Amino acid sequence: MAEAQNIPAGSTTAGSIAVAAESTVATRMSAPPSFDVADFPVPHGREEEWRFTPLERLRGLHDGTAEAGGVLNVEVNAPEGVVVETVDRDDKRLGKAGTPVDRVAAQAYSSFEKASVVSVPKEMVLSEPIRISVHGEGGTAYGHQVVELGAFAEAVVVIDHTGDAVLAANVDFVVGDGAKLTVVSVQDWDDKAVHVAQHNALIGRDASFKSVVVTFGGNLVRLHPRIAYAGPGGEAALFGLYFTDHGQHQEHRLLINHNVPHCKSNAVYKGALQGDGAHAVWIGDVLIEAAAEGTDTYEMNRNLVLTDGARVDSVPNLEIETGEIVGAGHASATGRFDDEQLFYLMSRGIPADEARRLVVRGFFAELVQQIGLPDVEERLLAKIDAELEASV
Repeated sequence: MAEAQNIPAGSTTAGSIAVAAESTVATRMSAPPSFDVADFPVPHGREEEWRFTPLERLRGLHDGTAEAGGVLNVEVNAPEGVVVETVDRDDKRLGKAGTPVDRVAAQAYSSFEKASVVSVPKEMVLSEPIRISVHGEGGTAYGHQVVELGAFAEAVVVIDHTGDAVLAANVDFVVGDGAKLTVVSVQDWDDKAVHVAQHNALIGRDASFKSVVVTFGGNLVRLHPRIAYAGPGGEAALFGLYFTDHGQHQEHRLLINHNVPHCKSNAVYKGALQGDGAHAVWIGDVLIEAAAEGTDTYEMNRNLVLTDGARVDSVPNLEIETGEIVGAGHASATGRFDDEQLFYLMSRGIPADEARRLVVRGFFAELVQQIGLPDVEERLLAKIDAELEASV
C-alpha cells in the first residue's frame, strides 16, 4: 500500500514501490559504500542523492576544498559506570555500524583526527541520560562519534548541536543483543552553520533502537540516518521534527535496510515551513532484502506549510525482494495551514496568534512526546513558539 498527496504549489511528493528484481534508484547510491573519499566522484547535483541539495552552500565539504581548522568542542556528561574515551583513527570500533555512502561522509571519515567513543557495559540500565554537547566556534571541522551498548543494556543519549560550524561527521550506534537505545539528536545551530552527517545504527538480535531527530537551526542541515540489523527480532523507530525557516535548507534522508528476517521498523517525520526560500527535503528509503522474511515496516512524512514561498520535496521509496512479509507501506502528504481550524479557535475567543501556536503545537505533539525528557521537550516547545512569534 502507498499513499501520496501533493497540495500546495512549490511542493512535491512522490513515492515508489519496487518488487523482486526491480530496484529504486534512491536505495542504490551512485557509488558503492567506501571509507576512501577517492572512491566517490565529486557530485554535480544531477545524482539522485544530491539533486535536492544546493551544493554551493556546502562550503566545500563535497569537493575537498574545505580544510579543517575550525573549533568544535565536544563534551560528554555520562552517569557512573559509562566508559567515555577519546580514541585514535585505528580503533576497531570506528566504522563498525556502517560505511560512508557519499563523498561528504567519506571525507569526514578520512579527515577526523580523534573520535569519541561512549560505551555502556552489558546489562547496565541507566536511570539518567547520557548528554553529548557539540558546540561549534567557527570554521570547518570533521568528527566521528560512537555510542555502543552491550547486551541487554538500556540507555538514553541526547546529542545537542549548537554554535557555528561547517561540520561533516559520522555517528555510529551499535546496539547489542537485547539492548535498548534511545537517541535524541538536536540541531539547534546558529543561522550560518552547515551540518552534514551520516548516522549509522546496527541493531542486534531482539534489540530496539529509537531515534528522535529535531532540526531547527543552521543555514543547511543534511542528515542521513541509516539502519541495519545484526540479528532477527530487532526493532527500529525513527521519529523526526523539523521547523524550516526563511532561507534554510533542511534535508533528512533515511535508509532502513531490512537485511535479516523478522525485524520491524517505523518512521514518522513531520515538518513545518515558513518564509521565503525555506526548503525541506525528506527521503525515506526502505529496502526489504530477499532474506528478510517476516518484515513489518511503515514510514510516513507530513509537512505543514505556514506561508507562501516555502518548498517541500518528500519522496518515500519502498523496495521489496520477498513476498513473505508481515506488512510494508509508506505515506506522504504536504498541506497548507488549516484556516478552518484557526477560525474555529478564534470563534471561541482565542487570539489569532495563540490559535496558530496551538495548531502547530498539536501537529508536533506526538513527536515531542517521544523524547521522554521533560527538560528537552520544554525547550523544543519553547523553540517552536519562538519561531512562530518571529514570523508574526
